[in-house]
Amino acid sequence: MDRRAFLACGAAVFAARPRQQRSSRPPARAVPSARQLAWHASEIGIFIHFGVNTFSDREWGDGTEDPASFNPTALDCRQWVRAAKSAGATRLVLTAKHHDGFCLWPSRLTTHAVSHSAWRGGQGDVVREFTDACRAEGLGAGLYLSPWDRHEPSYGTPAYNDHYVAQLEELLTGYGPVVEVWFDGANGEGPNGKRQEYDWPRFFATVRRLQPNAVMFSDAGPDVRWIGNERGVAGDPNWCAVDPVVVPSQAPRVPASSKSCSTATRGAQCGGRARRTYRSGPAGSGTRPRTAR
Repeated sequence: MDRRAFLACGAAVFAARPRQQRSSRPPARAVPSARQLAWHASEIGIFIHFGVNTFSDREWGDGTEDPASFNPTALDCRQWVRAAKSAGATRLVLTAKHHDGFCLWPSRLTTHAVSHSAWRGGQGDVVREFTDACRAEGLGAGLYLSPWDRHEPSYGTPAYNDHYVAQLEELLTGYGPVVEVWFDGANGEGPNGKRQEYDWPRFFATVRRLQPNAVMFSDAGPDVRWIGNERGVAGDPNWCAVDPVVVPSQAPRVPASSKSCSTATRGAQCGGRARRTYRSGPAGSGTRPRTAR
C-alpha cells in the first residue's frame, strides 16, 4: 500500500469512529448525609451552659474550683426541657464538661466531678437527669465535652488524648442515644503550662463508632460548623458546602472584625456553591432554612 492509499484508509477509519460526547452533567456537588438532614429537619436546638462556674460567677473556670461548691438546691432538668419544648426546641445540648474540667457526671477518670461535690451527697449525675428528661419529653439529647481541660494534669501530653477519649466513651456508652456531640477549638494552657495537640481523627472516629447517628459540631465540622464568631458576625452569603482542603475540620476561627469572605480563613464560615464537602450551618438569621443551601 502506497502512502496516499494508507492516508486515505486512515482518514476513513477515523471518520467512522463515533465522536465522544462531552458530558453536559455539572460537576458533583456536596450533599448532606442522613444525619445532617435530620439535624436540619430538627430546626431549633438549645445549648445549656451549666456547671461549677455557675457557682463561681465566671464564664470560664480555671480548674482550681472546689467541687464542693457545686450544690444546686433545686435542680430540675425536666423543667429545663419542658421550657425548651414550649419554645419549639427539638433538642438540647448540655455542657457535660467545660474548660474548667469539672464533670457533670461521676467520671471514674477524675475527682473534679459531681461525685466529689455536696450535691445529692456525691451521688448525683446531672448528665443522667438531663438525658432522662430529654427522652421523657421526646427531645433529642446532645452533649458538649470541652477538649481544653484546665484541671487535668495530663493535659499537654499524649496521655491526655487517651484521657479525653475515655471520657467520650463514658458519655457515649452510658446515657443512651445522643443526637449531637459538641467540640470546640479552644486550646489554652493546662495546669502544667502546656498546650495540647488534639488527636481530632481519633476523637471523631470514637463518636462515629459509638454514636453513628449523632452529628458532630466543632469550629469547622465534620458535620456541623460554627458560623461567624462570638460577636455574632457571619459571612454573607453563607453556603453549607466547603472545600475540605482549604477548610479542614478544625479550621481557625474567624477574626472578630470579619464581615466578609475575602480570605480562606473567613471562607471557612462562608463555604461556596461548588465545594465538595457538606458541613451544615445556621442561616444568617440564626435559624436554618428548610432547604439548606
